Amino acid sequence: MKTVTSALDLYHDGDVDTNRSANPHLADLIAERYSRRQTLFGGLHAAGAAVFGGMLLSACGDGDAGDTGLAVTITNGAAVATSSGRTVTLNGDVASSGATGTFTQVAGPAVALATTGNVATFVAPAVTTSTPLQFSFKATAGGSSGEALTTVTVSPAALGFSAVAKSLADVVAVPAGHTVTVLYRTGDPIASGVSAYANNGTDVNFAQRAGDHHDGMTYFGLAASGTAPNPSSNTRGVLALNHENIAGTVAYLHAAGQTGNVSGGTRPEAEAIKEIEAHGVSVIEVTRGAGNAAWSYVQASALNRRITPNTTMALNGPARGNALLRTLFAPTGVQARGTINNCANGTMPWQTYLTNEENWAGYFRRDAGDAARRTAAGRAKENQSLARYGINEGAVGNNRWSTVTPADTASTVFARWNATVQPTAATDGTGDFSHDPFGMGWVVEIDPFDPASTPRKRTALGRMNHEGCQIGRTIAGVRPAFYMGDDAQNEYIYKFVSNTAWVAADATATDRLAIGDKYLDAGTLYVARFAADGSGQWLPLVFGQNGLTSTAAYPFADQADVLINARLAADILGATRMDRPEWTAVNPATGEMYCTLTNNSSRTPATTDAPNPRAYVDPKLPQGDVVNADPPTSAQATRGNANGHVIRLRETGDTSEATGFAWDIYAFGSGADLNAANINLSGLDATNDFSSPDGLWFGVASNVTGQATPLLWMQTDDGAYTDVTNCMMLAAIPGTVGDGGTRTVANTLTTAANATTTSSVTTRIGKAPGTALRRFLVGPKECEITGIHSTPDGRSLFVNIQHPGENGTAAAPSSNWPASQTAAAPGVRPRSATIVITRDDGGIVGL
Repeated sequence: MKTVTSALDLYHDGDVDTNRSANPHLADLIAERYSRRQTLFGGLHAAGAAVFGGMLLSACGDGDAGDTGLAVTITNGAAVATSSGRTVTLNGDVASSGATGTFTQVAGPAVALATTGNVATFVAPAVTTSTPLQFSFKATAGGSSGEALTTVTVSPAALGFSAVAKSLADVVAVPAGHTVTVLYRTGDPIASGVSAYANNGTDVNFAQRAGDHHDGMTYFGLAASGTAPNPSSNTRGVLALNHENIAGTVAYLHAAGQTGNVSGGTRPEAEAIKEIEAHGVSVIEVTRGAGNAAWSYVQASALNRRITPNTTMALNGPARGNALLRTLFAPTGVQARGTINNCANGTMPWQTYLTNEENWAGYFRRDAGDAARRTAAGRAKENQSLARYGINEGAVGNNRWSTVTPADTASTVFARWNATVQPTAATDGTGDFSHDPFGMGWVVEIDPFDPASTPRKRTALGRMNHEGCQIGRTIAGVRPAFYMGDDAQNEYIYKFVSNTAWVAADATATDRLAIGDKYLDAGTLYVARFAADGSGQWLPLVFGQNGLTSTAAYPFADQADVLINARLAADILGATRMDRPEWTAVNPATGEMYCTLTNNSSRTPATTDAPNPRAYVDPKLPQGDVVNADPPTSAQATRGNANGHVIRLRETGDTSEATGFAWDIYAFGSGADLNAANINLSGLDATNDFSSPDGLWFGVASNVTGQATPLLWMQTDDGAYTDVTNCMMLAAIPGTVGDGGTRTVANTLTTAANATTTSSVTTRIGKAPGTALRRFLVGPKECEITGIHSTPDGRSLFVNIQHPGENGTAAAPSSNWPASQTAAAPGVRPRSATIVITRDDGGIVGL
């Protein structure tokens, strides 16, 4: 590249002027450029850089003949190529000792320049097509000045890491150039004076310790005051996260494992208290020091809080006070006790946290003869409801907490888990806990900035196995929608549309739960019905409409009854039975909703349909299977839709208020080696094959990962592919609904009894993900990867590792993570934990 030392040097032909045209001189153009810099921000400068390269200098000083100007260059050159989300560094150079210049942007979408001396950095903005940006580096020294220009061409976002290999190791593996920090583990103390976790089964007081099975999670920025939100804070925040369960890891909570559960009899009170308190939600303050310091949580923060199955909740919305919600604990039906089996989450724009009650039904006991007692008391239809939600006679309840005889005889924290009608109790349910199951299965709203606030169960959103609840795009004047999956085989996808149109000022209101009242307590709950042609309908669950009346198979009494028994209402409406709807996520740029359909072992060729098109056998190779053997050679082979898929939909007119939508299947879970014609429909390879998608989340709109072409994160909870790899997390830049085509799938499924059935179904598939889907993380042994959020700038990614070593015992742990993350740790008990992933160069994670 030729260095120009003066504007006069750009053309010199002696004293003879051979150009007689009226075209302007270059000096005139340069002068015009300065006067029109703002009005031609995107035009002239890009053209100038293309013609003249990375430098453009002007004569300056007093105009003396000897003044040749100041040599200024941008050492990156005249043209730089990058992609959205990447950090760009521009280096200026001034040919004068000690002189410094100034970088300014002169064309293209505006970016935030950070300058230090002659160096400027910025994050390439979100774009949908290749877009030029131009920057000027200008310096003045000794009466002379000069300027150089460079054009940075930004391409749409692309994944910025090499795929992580599948692994069965006992560590969290991430791409090179990334660091994993373990932040918050089961048993960690969250109040001053609480001892460090011994991790040997002797620890108590889980009401002031981290619970188990870390799950859905949100990071909320915290203001310097330490009491209010600051949505822009990247170094201090509040982390709210769910503690779903203790299944598989309960042995590690006790010195010699759990006692009295399998053998019968009464459970020890101390063990039961610990197990109950290990469920629920944590709210903790987290901080990061200057530079690239590691994240930590603040043990003594006034914001720290545990919400457990014993915490009093308010019941809000249409079902508040309903007869089915009246119990010995809450005889007026306006309260409920606690929340349990909290799985996925939701993040509200008014800075509150939604936690969602999923597999709550399994905790309740129901003795033989209960159905007859309800019938005798005039409550026969409750038997229909309990059966539809999976609470049948003979159930003993997970962990058998109802068998505890408490030291405090007035305590009912254990008796409440017995849903059996008591012979001497009031027939209306207020004298026992026969209605307690109706107080579970809701979306719960928590204010993470007010530890004294009472969480509110939002009954307008219906009762089910709530996996998650994600709000769609908020647009002023438009009623927002909230998308939910009911996580059980052959259940449904729902959305709730508020009665209240969005008001942007509500995002900064100080009474956050009151804003929740405004948007979440009144509206219409819908359930989805998918059509084979790629269209769909949202069917309203409204009392008195479409068969939801007192003469239905389940006789509804009112709208509260419809919401309490949303599953029964959806059955009557003819909703589409799906392959375990789990997490929902909304693309912040397009508004499209994605939902993970984790798997479905009961799906058969005869019950396949367009949105759930596969029923097949997935063998497990280490047991000696031959791929696609028919029948499979291993009894451990999984059947049905063993690997799951991700469905997505786009609302008609791109509005959350729509009652129609278009849909397709974004990606099908599969091993790379499975049949490409009928199983591996997305063409997955060794860099991106996966099974049982579960957690799902788009980057936030405050950084590039949530803009233009947002970044999608997908996590797995797998049983079909764990012979090959531990559970994982993948990153994707997905397309849009309708970007693929149709595919006809030929299903063949051989049952364990060697009965073979077949079917053919045509479905709608998205374009093959290819390199736009890539494995980012593989977890430790026997874990599930679930729960994800980030700081507003996208530079710190929070991820939860759930139940590592779930198949071990107290005496023989099958994982030693997180202790094994940094060193061998034989014999150490595993713990669920929140980790933080950062890039070593400080960049945005994923891009």
